[in-house]
Amino acid sequence: MIEEIRPGLKRWAGPHPEFDPVGDDLDESYRDVASALYDGGDALVLVDPLVPDELWPELDAEVERVGKPVVVLTTISFHERSRDAVARRYGAQLGGNVAGVRAFSAKRADEVVLWLEEPRALVFGDAVLGDQAGGLRLTPWAKDAAGLERTRVALSELLDLPAEVALPSHGEPVLANAREALARALA
Repeated sequence: MIEEIRPGLKRWAGPHPEFDPVGDDLDESYRDVASALYDGGDALVLVDPLVPDELWPELDAEVERVGKPVVVLTTISFHERSRDAVARRYGAQLGGNVAGVRAFSAKRADEVVLWLEEPRALVFGDAVLGDQAGGLRLTPWAKDAAGLERTRVALSELLDLPAEVALPSHGEPVLANAREALARALA
């Protein structure tokens, strides 16, 4: 089910087919992986879409209702998920610039955090997760302490944004005071 977070911003989550929490300091509550849908003004943006068969009719209705070109953005190259199927189905553009969307490097290979200006939302790949208690946490998937510190420093730039919502790929979203939740995670 696609859930409205704010006007023009929606999210859905479902089981990740390759989730394995062993050794990652994560429990089964992280099995679901989230995708986002944003009506960006000049395009309908889908971020890291993972579309199970039963969700296609609902997503078809969203695309038809909005009536704009579809753009698929990924936060990390391996979050391709249903990207190619979405591109074929809707004639979507893969990547590119969309008005009101900015990418910030997470300093983790090619990973970016997306800033959605109008709904004041941050969309995270794996650098930041929901902490399952209403807040955020840094990734447990850092290769070493130096890499984690690089990510922490890079993400501190996001504290200059008036973020109200945070949509992590793994874990529960933060629906209010996201900037403060991020500040606590980075402290």
